[in-house]
Amino acid sequence: MKFPIALAPLLALLALAGCQTDQATTAAAPAARPELTYAIGADLSFLRQAETRGAVFKEAGQPKPGLQIFRDHGYNWIRLRLFNSPPVLPNDLAYTIALAQEAKRAGFKLLLNFHYSDNWADPAKQFLPKAWEGKTHAELVRLVHDYTRDTIRAFREAGVMPDMVQPGNEVIHGMMWPDGKLPENWDNFAALLQSAIAGIEAGRGDAPRPLVMIHIDRGGDLAGTKAFFDRWHSYGVDYDVIGQSYYPWWHGSILDLRENLRFMAETYRKDIIVVEAAYNWRPAEYRTVPAPFPETPAGQREFLEEVNRAVLATPHHLGKGVFWWEPAVAPGHRGISGRGMFDADGNALPVIGVFDRFTRGKTPEQSP
Repeated sequence: MKFPIALAPLLALLALAGCQTDQATTAAAPAARPELTYAIGADLSFLRQAETRGAVFKEAGQPKPGLQIFRDHGYNWIRLRLFNSPPVLPNDLAYTIALAQEAKRAGFKLLLNFHYSDNWADPAKQFLPKAWEGKTHAELVRLVHDYTRDTIRAFREAGVMPDMVQPGNEVIHGMMWPDGKLPENWDNFAALLQSAIAGIEAGRGDAPRPLVMIHIDRGGDLAGTKAFFDRWHSYGVDYDVIGQSYYPWWHGSILDLRENLRFMAETYRKDIIVVEAAYNWRPAEYRTVPAPFPETPAGQREFLEEVNRAVLATPHHLGKGVFWWEPAVAPGHRGISGRGMFDADGNALPVIGVFDRFTRGKTPEQSP
């Protein structure tokens, strides 16, 4: 693989640092790229906190563990975000590993979402972790590598090696501002992201190689998607999956989403996942303008059906899944419970069953 001159200092830095790392890190053998089958996923990062604080999730009035409800309806992936040292939010390393262990025992695959921040990282903000403030670019490159390596190693040693890793969250405007902010600092951003990807590889040891996702928030924005990935691909950094967020009140119509999925598949020939999607079951975003779907339980289900239909129709079978963002939070949680899959009493809404028709087939008696 050829690397542009802009990444040469990074590669030299990592090579030098690699001489100082333990043998287990440097001896990781090349691993085959695992095949990605269709992912029916949910970002359940707040689930453990909600249930620990007394939230009860129900189906047809019967209480059940949240993870069981999703597995019963065909969900096969869980996405978990990770903050470095969150002062308020629960999603630190210990919490995330514990929830990952519960999910793995229930049969889920794991997508780990690094924010590289102590708080929310998204297109409007990408805060440096407090412990990394004031560092030089070279120091940040080293820090993001080592932190990623050590985190992946911790998950591996806990028996919950991620199946896919997302280094950075909605990085359309870069990450770890101001050093990696876009469009001002593309070379810095590419070096930081390449270092994070190298850290994933260094941390896996002899575990299977996780897929790497690059995630932006331009589900219905073809021009924005093209501008980002054309520039990103110019750096020659390998990765596996394009992740897109799609919330129609921010990102456009279903037709916009379909056209962008077609464009990405034809242009980049990467697997594509709509890794964040959600819609309200009660009025919220469309109070004064016409809604694409009613903000009702029925309209919420219809929205997910149409998003899934668009992903399934992606050319070359490169549409590889849909994840709902935070479907299981405590009632009244920070204004996002209206986008969840449970009503104010904790009962599952109709949207929970969208994938039943795709995942149910043989009965136990008919199985070999």
